[in-house]
Amino acid sequence: MKIVFMGSPDYAVKILDRLNQKYEITAVYTQPDKPVGRKKVLTPTPVKKYALENNLPVFTPKSLKNEDVSVHNPDFIVVAAYGLLLPKTVLQIAPCINLHASLLPKYRGASPIQSAILNGDKYTGVTSMLMDEGLDTGDILAWDYTEVGNKTSIVLFNELADMAAEQIIYTIDNFSNIKPLKQNDIFATYSPKIKKQDGYVDFENALIMDRKYRAFQPWPGIFCDKFKINDMEFVESESENEKGKILDIQKDGVIIGCKKGSVKLKKIQIPGKKEVDTLSYLNGQRLKKGDNILN
Repeated sequence: MKIVFMGSPDYAVKILDRLNQKYEITAVYTQPDKPVGRKKVLTPTPVKKYALENNLPVFTPKSLKNEDVSVHNPDFIVVAAYGLLLPKTVLQIAPCINLHASLLPKYRGASPIQSAILNGDKYTGVTSMLMDEGLDTGDILAWDYTEVGNKTSIVLFNELADMAAEQIIYTIDNFSNIKPLKQNDIFATYSPKIKKQDGYVDFENALIMDRKYRAFQPWPGIFCDKFKINDMEFVESESENEKGKILDIQKDGVIIGCKKGSVKLKKIQIPGKKEVDTLSYLNGQRLKKGDNILN
């Protein structure tokens, strides 16, 4: 069985590794190297790193419009968070299966895992989809689900990647016996690309703040006008408070009031400075219970 794989982030690496254990990977397509960090060092995607380490042929075109993918003679093209839409010329080569990290038709688009957390969903999952020319609109081949609970996006990414890695083997091995299920567009929702500003919090609602904190790990994180919040816990969602008021000082953090509810801040970071535990910050600013950390 010959597979062409298309993917970019860590989520895709686990899927590629599982495929590589069982089938012949004739080509790997991933996003071009991108500048990373303050020094803008050109850095390959996690998928490219894996491909090079495992001696797999890897290609990094900016577009697939002029790529002759057919030369790799694939039986299947498997896609996982690649970042590019596949043109019709590629879709016609072989069955193209996308492993999308949501229970389609919910959360089509770029940020399905973050969206599930932000919206307080009880469940999320992975869907194997037979790709068409639309954005995550193809027929469903298989799906698996898991509870969201209090998980962060990092935890869910890893869990769903493991799930997808097993699901794709099932989907390929049973492809001829699977009857594709059309998506019901009435229930479709869209998950947009995450922007840095999405991580802004205003201490309006503790529950929303907690969801943002869990959803936006590792990027963009959450921050307010005064500092970035690197470690926090949700406390409760019922109390009514002055936003930013110090309600209690504990050994492992500081309870801060939101207009609705409260959170425990453990570690924060002032722009341009190193991360500190919140207790140290309070001591340095001579703040005490009843003061406002946002002033």
